[in-house]
Amino acid sequence: MEFKDHVCELLNTIDACQVFFDITVNFDLTKNYLDLVVTYTNLMMLLSRIEERKAIIGLYNYAHEMTHGSSDREYPRLGQMIVDYENPLKKMMEEFVPHGKSLSDALLSLQMVYPRRNLSADQWRNAQLLSLISAPSTMLNPAQSDTMPCEYLSLDAMEKWIVFGFILCHGVLNSDQAALSLWKLALQSSTCLCLFRDEVFHIHKAAEDLFINIRGYNKRVNDIKECKEQALSHAGLMHRERRKFLRSALKELATVLSDQPGLLGPKALFVFMALSFARDEIIWLLRHADNIQKKSTDDFIDKHIAELIFYMEELRAHVRKYGPVMQRYYVQYLSGFDAVVLNELVQNLSVCPEDESIIMSSFVNTMTSLGVKQVEDGDVFDFRGMRLDWFRLQAYTSVSKASLGIADHRELGKMMNTIIFHTKMVDSLVEMLVETSDLSIFCFYSRAFEKMFQQCLELPSQSRHSISFPLLCTHFMSCTHELCPEERHHIGDRSLSLCNMFLDEMAKQARNLITDICTEQCTLSDQLLPKHCAKTISQAVNKKSKKQTGKKGEPEREKPGVESMRKNRLLVTNLDKLHTALSELCFSINYVPNMVIWEHTFTPREYLTSHLEIRFTKSIVGMTMYNQATQEIAKPSELLTSVRAYMTVLQSIENYVQIDITRVFNNVLLQQTQHLDSHGEPTITSLYTNWYLETLLRQVSNGHIAYFPAMKAFVNLPTENELTFNAEEYSDISEMRSLSELLGPYGMKFLSESLMWHISSQVAELKVRGSHVICLGVTAVDSVLKRMTIIGVILSFRSLAQEALRDVLSCHIPFLVSSVEDFKDHIPRETDMKVAMNVYELSSAAGLPCEIDPALVVALSSQKSGHCNNIHCLAKAINQIAAALFTIHKGSIEDRLKEFLALASSSLLKIGQETDKTTTRNRESVYLLLDMIVQESPFLTMDLLESCFPYVLLRNAYHAVYKQSVPSST
Repeated sequence: MEFKDHVCELLNTIDACQVFFDITVNFDLTKNYLDLVVTYTNLMMLLSRIEERKAIIGLYNYAHEMTHGSSDREYPRLGQMIVDYENPLKKMMEEFVPHGKSLSDALLSLQMVYPRRNLSADQWRNAQLLSLISAPSTMLNPAQSDTMPCEYLSLDAMEKWIVFGFILCHGVLNSDQAALSLWKLALQSSTCLCLFRDEVFHIHKAAEDLFINIRGYNKRVNDIKECKEQALSHAGLMHRERRKFLRSALKELATVLSDQPGLLGPKALFVFMALSFARDEIIWLLRHADNIQKKSTDDFIDKHIAELIFYMEELRAHVRKYGPVMQRYYVQYLSGFDAVVLNELVQNLSVCPEDESIIMSSFVNTMTSLGVKQVEDGDVFDFRGMRLDWFRLQAYTSVSKASLGIADHRELGKMMNTIIFHTKMVDSLVEMLVETSDLSIFCFYSRAFEKMFQQCLELPSQSRHSISFPLLCTHFMSCTHELCPEERHHIGDRSLSLCNMFLDEMAKQARNLITDICTEQCTLSDQLLPKHCAKTISQAVNKKSKKQTGKKGEPEREKPGVESMRKNRLLVTNLDKLHTALSELCFSINYVPNMVIWEHTFTPREYLTSHLEIRFTKSIVGMTMYNQATQEIAKPSELLTSVRAYMTVLQSIENYVQIDITRVFNNVLLQQTQHLDSHGEPTITSLYTNWYLETLLRQVSNGHIAYFPAMKAFVNLPTENELTFNAEEYSDISEMRSLSELLGPYGMKFLSESLMWHISSQVAELKVRGSHVICLGVTAVDSVLKRMTIIGVILSFRSLAQEALRDVLSCHIPFLVSSVEDFKDHIPRETDMKVAMNVYELSSAAGLPCEIDPALVVALSSQKSGHCNNIHCLAKAINQIAAALFTIHKGSIEDRLKEFLALASSSLLKIGQETDKTTTRNRESVYLLLDMIVQESPFLTMDLLESCFPYVLLRNAYHAVYKQSVPSST
């Protein structure tokens, strides 16, 4: 209500003073006058759209009465206003009759500006608009115009002035042809205008409803209908062509300025014109796409809109980055040219009152005092006072009875408008960017905003511009207002959520492309695996034999690498398409290191890094192809090949995006060496550990697999039920090395600990069984031997794993491994056992064999409460179990083992004198077992064995066992 009173008072004052309005002369005064009229009109129209407005003001008055004891004294007037403005435009048409002269004069001053701004794309193209290279000889000349601020004036604002202005003073449409031309041109350009944010005003219907009831306006109604048809049929195409032209024009402008940023000085006007033109076209599309009034929607769907927004953001970035360059240029311009010209104009004025003279002199003095040193010293410039003085001066000189009338001194007005633009280039670049390129309106068109983003990602050629959508979220806070502070949180949260969603989707898209490339590369790497060479060799052999017999062979299989042979440069493979799409999208992700939105910093590259970590983790586990039901799993060597192919692709990402891919590898691969990853999911360490323990070693215990020391591998035995896997393909030295590469020292340590846990459980059973051996006889002895054999099998497998780990670490860290080995080999015998165990633990972690197995010691200390039958594994079991137990019980390992050797030799010599076949069964094999125990032991020697057990018995035992294992040929 107060706003309405103030507006009416101000409009009456303007009419009484007969103020002169001309947008090309007193720009600030005319622009603010037209903005006031349009804002007043929009406010009244928005008020009429509130459905419960009467109930709201009634509740307000009731609350006021309860609080203050009486109703609001302005309530009757407020209620009357609500009733009067049921049809706001009709009421305001009556209200603006006395203001028609001032309003029409201000609108008619647009006849030189609006038609020039509302040209077709072909006219822009013929004029080479915004081109810096069309005339190279004038490239360094400053861009000038008599109507400087009008050049970047919003077309959308002008159309609102014209449409609403001529509706309010519609009488001039019948009397002035220029007014009618402006009116019709505006009606042909759009079908709706923005009232406030996403609230729109449908021009033609509203104007037709108003004019149809006015006598003598049939011709105007027909004009409106014709303009509507014109707008529906041609406006969409016209604006689409404009956007197409602006894309190329802004690209050229941004490219030239990035190479020669010094041109931002003389050509600053071009930059702000380009931003304003592009902003107008984007807002037009956004508004009309959400309010389509025709069946065909092709003109309102622009899949290349992201490109236009991107070049806008690029120009904005140039202005922010090279602001000091522009300041240096325009400080010199103001002091060296503008001050001189303005001083001459002031001197040549025939009449110049004292107040106006003082203001003009202050302008000259302010500009003359400027210098480049102020820019170099980082001084803060502030010309707001100067611009406010010029605004006051426009008001003083625009009234009818002014001594110095600006209408008679147009050159002065135009010069001052130019000077004001130059001052803004020094101290108000950020405000200028907001004025000419603010796209915060997207905040209120979330659905259209997200749809444009999805269209951008779906089109590979546009994905490089997808970063423009998160960058637009930085605009949103500029649409907030200090009179409505509570809205800041809502708009801020929306900007954060949208930016987060856009960056997340971009990272997901890049991740999916990278995954597809990795899949292709893994397939190519798989073709190079040794298992595929057998078919090639077979084909070669068959081809040779068939050639000799004269028969035709089967067609040759394509060899790996054929996919890289190109007969035509135009041939594009799927991998080429993926790489192209990835490079385009990565350009966007890498475009800015970070962006700040509502005091939050977003880093696009980190989104990609986190998604790559998650996908890499899932892919590694997935490539194991572990099937719990069938107990199938990929060979370690094949998994290692796939992981290396995957890592090679990920390393190539550093060519596109500045991310630390090594950090991704460290985070993911180190987690895979643990039992569970950071999300609590099983890793390849847990999968392979479970498989080797529960599948391979269990089948060894069942007699289906045997360990052959000469081959250093576990081998399948011929049985009735064939196994689903070949043990040798999972346990030979190359596979164990691959396993060590994948699991690393930490993973191999977990594998060892799991193996030791199984050994400790067997030892616990042995303690129980051992006490019953004497009373239970042979059955119990077999059980003890079987469990000792199981322990030996597990230790044999562990020795394979440790040897593989040592080989791998010797390749990766040879100097460190040699240092550890040297340290281990030179431990004095008299060293304290605790110190020695620390050294052994270090050595064991490096895969080095130790006299005492620290893992086994730890496992057993928690219990303080090559033949087909794997009997040869007993030697390793006895040695390592004995060393671990004697360490726990603080005994001398060497002395205790010597005692064991003496007792064992004595017992075996007594068996040699027995004649009972049951007692002497497998006597020779037991002799050999004693020999193997000595060979395996680091504490016993062959000299010691020969001193208590004749070697001739060992030689005869070897001969006897060999004869039993080799069947007679007869």
